[in-house]
Amino acid sequence: MAYTTKYKPTNPKKYKGDANNIICRSLWERKFAKYADLNENVLEWASEEIPIKYFDPTSKKVRRYFPDFYIKYLDKDKKIRKALIEIKPFRETQEPIRKKGKSNKSMIYETLTYVKNQAKWQAAREFCADNLFEFKIMTEKELGI
Repeated sequence: MAYTTKYKPTNPKKYKGDANNIICRSLWERKFAKYADLNENVLEWASEEIPIKYFDPTSKKVRRYFPDFYIKYLDKDKKIRKALIEIKPFRETQEPIRKKGKSNKSMIYETLTYVKNQAKWQAAREFCADNLFEFKIMTEKELGI
């Protein structure tokens, strides 16, 4: 998913941050940005605006993780909720499996990515629990792709 573009919101007042600098790093993120922008139940949203500190076990350093999206929305019962959303391919949410023909280099890269993502997502879950947010990982399945 080597795709980067700027998103220009139809409803810039809903965006919490610089509405002139919304970066989408994939078509899937762009699809979600459009959903957040145009959905009347989404009251406000942001893209990569909330930093969360986490310990990266692959580098043994404290780093900052910026979840793809923040949304404040009305649920089906008209309750206001807040959530952090991460957009990822389903395969990156699963532990890598050694398959015939997969190179050692690919296996190492996929394993390190998986371990790093797990650390990020655990920090995000803790942040969300502390701030009464939800944390959701959305894949192509949830996005209908």
